[in-house]
Amino acid sequence: MVKKLNPIELEDITKYRFPGNLQYSPDGKCLAFHVARADVKKNDYRRDVYLIKDDKCTQVTHSLDAQVLFFDDDKTLLLSRKKEDELPGKTPLYKLDVTGGEAMPWVTLPFPLVTLKKVKEDLYVAVGIIDANDPDAYKDSDEVRKEKLEKLKLEEDYHVVDEIPYWFNGMGYINKKRESLFLVDTKNGLNVKRLTNGYFDVNSICVDGNKVYYSGDVRKNVRKYYSKIYVYNVHTNKVETLYNKLDHTIGNLFVLKGQLYAMASDMKKFGVVDTTNDICKVTKDKLEIVYVPEVTLYNSVGTDTMLGGGQGSACEGNNYLTLATVEDHTELYSFDSSMKKKVLFNKPGNLNFFAVSKNKIAMCYQDYNHVAEIYEMDRNGKNLKKLTTLNEEMLKDRYIAKPNPINYTSHGEKFKGWVLLPENFNPKKKYPAVLDIHGGPRTVYGETFFHEMQLWVAKGFVVFFTNIRGSDGRGDAFADIRGQYGQVDFDNLMDFTDAVLKKYPNIDKKKVCETGGSYGGFMSNWIIGHTDRFCCVASQRSIANWISFSFMSDIGYYFGPDQCGAKNPFDFEPQWDMSPLKYADKVKTPTLFIHSDEDFRCPLAEGMQMMQALAYRNIETRLVVFKGENHELSRGGKPVHRLRRLQEITDWFLKHTK
Repeated sequence: MVKKLNPIELEDITKYRFPGNLQYSPDGKCLAFHVARADVKKNDYRRDVYLIKDDKCTQVTHSLDAQVLFFDDDKTLLLSRKKEDELPGKTPLYKLDVTGGEAMPWVTLPFPLVTLKKVKEDLYVAVGIIDANDPDAYKDSDEVRKEKLEKLKLEEDYHVVDEIPYWFNGMGYINKKRESLFLVDTKNGLNVKRLTNGYFDVNSICVDGNKVYYSGDVRKNVRKYYSKIYVYNVHTNKVETLYNKLDHTIGNLFVLKGQLYAMASDMKKFGVVDTTNDICKVTKDKLEIVYVPEVTLYNSVGTDTMLGGGQGSACEGNNYLTLATVEDHTELYSFDSSMKKKVLFNKPGNLNFFAVSKNKIAMCYQDYNHVAEIYEMDRNGKNLKKLTTLNEEMLKDRYIAKPNPINYTSHGEKFKGWVLLPENFNPKKKYPAVLDIHGGPRTVYGETFFHEMQLWVAKGFVVFFTNIRGSDGRGDAFADIRGQYGQVDFDNLMDFTDAVLKKYPNIDKKKVCETGGSYGGFMSNWIIGHTDRFCCVASQRSIANWISFSFMSDIGYYFGPDQCGAKNPFDFEPQWDMSPLKYADKVKTPTLFIHSDEDFRCPLAEGMQMMQALAYRNIETRLVVFKGENHELSRGGKPVHRLRRLQEITDWFLKHTK
């Protein structure tokens, strides 16, 4: 007798546990990470710290609500946490003895912390947020801070902006906010010194002995994406400019066998979005390309069950390790000092972050029928084993649909997609279906657990998804759809839909729904203006009008024109031609719009424009605005809001497929 399985439920999204920021102790004997879990009553998340020693996983904090930073030494773990009674603009840090005992207060940094790295005993460098109008506020006493807070309260009803971007998704208004480099000395109390200009914005740092390397530049009026490279010597207290040209975007800095490297690109061939950074050797005013990646060296496999983050690259010994997105999954690469690559991990699914010690590699990984767990393997990629069971009980005896691959051809190119089938799928029965389109467009779908898709399967829908032109994982040329939005990508999606309907003829063609967010939201808006084949659509955090987007989004002034093939934001014609709003007079499809009022990536006005265009023509529509949420609503929004979002979409599908 076959055991009956339970379905995935809506509320499960609030019950998963999300690991974050794996860190090995220097001796490699202890592994630390934090785990976020939803607190539905408070409509927030709380984080607890876990340790793994001798393959045994133990929760070591309960009410601290702390996040792991790194090990200060073999026995001491550094944590950051929230304190409701702390004055704004400070970051309390704690020390936890991993051999036993409670986390104890250590120091409170006088600025919001972004990154902290150790230089030597009692000496650290940090990246913290400052206000360029008041760059020395970190020196203020509590009394002065309180006085300034009282003055700020008089201005709390106003936002004054004079630069772009003046807001940023997930950070709110950032006018004059800069990420500054600090030296933090804890030998005799706490001594903090700002090392960079008040207008300087740091985007990457690394430490090698007494040298602190960092990239960035002075940002005024319009923040550019180019950076210079500097080195600060903690012994001489001097700064040297290593690369003084503003002609490359420069990301991850790392030192391998005493040589400084950077991930960099001049962005000339594929634009500001679709160019993969090369690994470059840094010498005085020179960036020498030593490795040209065939794929992006980070993870872009999408899921809605990876709330936590962590390291995507690291140096250990004579190797540089980094994640890479290859077609539809995440791989782990290791480079030696000659930049010879070795693939250490290449299983289907999503490897979100990792940590590395002298002998081991730990990682947060999930495949199609598991939610995020911690795994460990040898440095050579052998002997993979699972260390945690954070979400095992949640998924016990559940029906989880397996991604069934489907190959198809569009525009002469070969593509792959997947179909999720309801339990006990009956070829003689008619089924409704959902086409789900990923964001980006430079991200990918793969064979990894996706709660919303599994929920729709549990509701009786066939769910199908694919990676079309513009997606990540197949190189820059494949990802480059500048000037082609709504053309080749739209055709790919329609050809994929045709292929799915051909392979599964018992899908009811009159009951096929569609949804997508971000780029997928743009495509949802485009679809309804160019075909009536879907019975309903749920457009999420979308783009309706590239012209307004270019002048409103936090990335709009460079992203919009670049993607539309426009010369600049004032080159309106190509932007309007690729705007779904232009074709709204042709829409007949009932469409739900999901937006957040603090989404500064795809601003609320984008959804409002499209919704009003449909309402004006008496097309069935509905706009749900989530207060206090941003672009990350579906992945990291508040628990109750995530429930409501998914309920709204599911109800919309059910209503139109009765």
